Amino acid sequence: MDNDFLGNVDWDKMWQATTETLYMTALSTVFTFVIGLALGILLFLSSPGQLWANRFMNIVVGAFVNIFRSIPFIILIILLIPVTIFIVGTMRGPNAALPALIIGAAPFYGRMVLIALQEIDKGVIEAAKSMGAKTSTIIFKVLLPESMPALVSGITVTSIALVGYTAMAGVIGAGGLGTLAFLDGFQRSREDVVWVATILILIIVFIIQFIGDFFVNKLDKR
Repeated sequence: MDNDFLGNVDWDKMWQATTETLYMTALSTVFTFVIGLALGILLFLSSPGQLWANRFMNIVVGAFVNIFRSIPFIILIILLIPVTIFIVGTMRGPNAALPALIIGAAPFYGRMVLIALQEIDKGVIEAAKSMGAKTSTIIFKVLLPESMPALVSGITVTSIALVGYTAMAGVIGAGGLGTLAFLDGFQRSREDVVWVATILILIIVFIIQFIGDFFVNKLDKR
């Protein structure tokens, strides 16, 4: 092993791995936000006493959310190998991690969306109903604006979880800092590579948290 400080670190590889991690995190966060938001709204509106009250729909969507958010991510990756190969054509590279990342995180965020919507003052929703507002109007003019700080806070937490998921996906060669830390660092006993990759992941997490807190404070009217 090279005894020079950080002598084993290939900075070109490290930069490429960092961009792959950012790519996987950003793209999966966007899809997670859209799908999770839809799941959360559907769970809320299909619950008893709400606009689309439907016990069967609520049970089915709730079961989907509970099942997929309960499966450990590393197991979910293995279970989704046939689906990933069908969609992407390979199990290697950043794109191959996206199906598992999205399916693993969207139900988690969907539950957070439901909690955020349940905290809205029922009087505000009832007032909109009494004025004859359409369901779409209630969703986009009442539910989303009223719960926006909690929604942004939730997607911030989910994005940070996704950074950790990308690192786990690296164990099976999905690319990013996780793959580099495992293959180039751990398996070759290069501790400096592992430490640099870990520090970069921490920096990414801190940046996401800072951005999330900034927007939550801007949106919170209390």
